[in-house]
Amino acid sequence: MKRNEFIKKCCYASIGIPLMTSVLQSCGALYYAENKTVGNIIYISKDEFINLKNNKKRKYILISNTNFSFPICLYKTDEINYTASLMRCTHNGCELNIGAGIYSCPCHGSEFTPKGEVIEGPATDNLKTFKTETNEKNILIYIN
Repeated sequence: MKRNEFIKKCCYASIGIPLMTSVLQSCGALYYAENKTVGNIIYISKDEFINLKNNKKRKYILISNTNFSFPICLYKTDEINYTASLMRCTHNGCELNIGAGIYSCPCHGSEFTPKGEVIEGPATDNLKTFKTETNEKNILIYIN
């Protein structure tokens, strides 16, 4: 790719990505769940995975926590299992986007699975992930 073509594409991306993010947020695509932190455990009700507007199940939810400057994505892998990953790219520290079943970095194009594993570089390290457990009503994320 030629330099001026690369610069042109970067300019389009720098305009398009924030625009698309705001559009998706306004459509409700990104949902920040209610949660409670006690000690080093974040508690999230399993009901947070149900969209009350249309009664459909969510595949993932985002969690904001004062211990981290990036959100945590809690991804439902099947009926009883969840993975929790910090949405911070391990390459250059950019906040990741969520879509099409992957986490992608808008800065340099790294991609990760919902389990936090690198699919595509330049990142070489997996995402920071957290141990999760469930009980009858809640999902617990251990953030130590």
